[in-house]
Amino acid sequence: MIDPRLHTLRMLREQGTVTATAGALHLTPSTVSQQLRTLARELDVELLEQVGRRVKLTDAAHALLRHADLLFAQSESARAELAAHRAGMAGVLRISSMPTALAALIAPAAARLRDQHPGLTVELIEDESSHCFELLLAGDSDIAVVLPSPSSPAPGDLRFEQRNLLAEPMDLVVPVGHPLAGRTGVTLSEAAGEPWITGRERITHRLVVSAACAAAGFTPRIAGQAVDFTGVAAMVAHGFGVSLISRLGMIPPELAVVRVPLHGEPIPMRRHLTVVRRGGYEHPVIAEALRVIRAVCREHPGVTLLDS
Repeated sequence: MIDPRLHTLRMLREQGTVTATAGALHLTPSTVSQQLRTLARELDVELLEQVGRRVKLTDAAHALLRHADLLFAQSESARAELAAHRAGMAGVLRISSMPTALAALIAPAAARLRDQHPGLTVELIEDESSHCFELLLAGDSDIAVVLPSPSSPAPGDLRFEQRNLLAEPMDLVVPVGHPLAGRTGVTLSEAAGEPWITGRERITHRLVVSAACAAAGFTPRIAGQAVDFTGVAAMVAHGFGVSLISRLGMIPPELAVVRVPLHGEPIPMRRHLTVVRRGGYEHPVIAEALRVIRAVCREHPGVTLLDS
């Protein structure tokens, strides 16, 4: 319903380069460049300026994008209203999610949704939260379940609608035989002198651990870095340090670690959001999928469902 070249311009704002934009949209760089040149020519404005080997959006491009964001939100609302006139739940629904939520909640919810609505095809994508936003914008995902971070789009971003889903506590994880392993609960500050295992700098886990330790009054001495909870738990099991692992985080049973619940203030929590393209929450298929996701979350004893 909207000129696809506007979508290309939006993706360039997100990706920063023509090459990255082409990859996100499954196009060639020359196609992206041609689309933007013809759009600029038809509008009789300059949309891009060359800065070294990169391109920069002009003021005219940013003005156009403000209108484009509103148009795309209206388009999503129109599609949602039209979908309400169709009979039954049918079509393809794509859900992207960060790994722990996908394994513990989203995959079971998607299976339940598929079983309840045989005409609906549900596709799942596991990725980091930042990439889930990109998948939504590119049209490769319809619902995202993410962890917000300082680099996430703001709640008022015109491209997305973000709603609370759940709060998930973090547990201290220590090796079997550690002095804290036999405790029914500890404060985070009791582990201040320990070496710590965290995620890599690009992984949200690093931010969660750093923020939690700072709130408890110390800076963790990082002794190891991993890209997932299995790697974190393996380092802990072999005595390289301690860490925090979310209540939903799955630890292979062969790894000799102990989860110790945290008490006192602060108890580190991870807040999960559901995100759709702005206007998409009105779509009956998306609304039904979110209802099922929230139902599965409600049944999980380790998390707290939040008001959306």
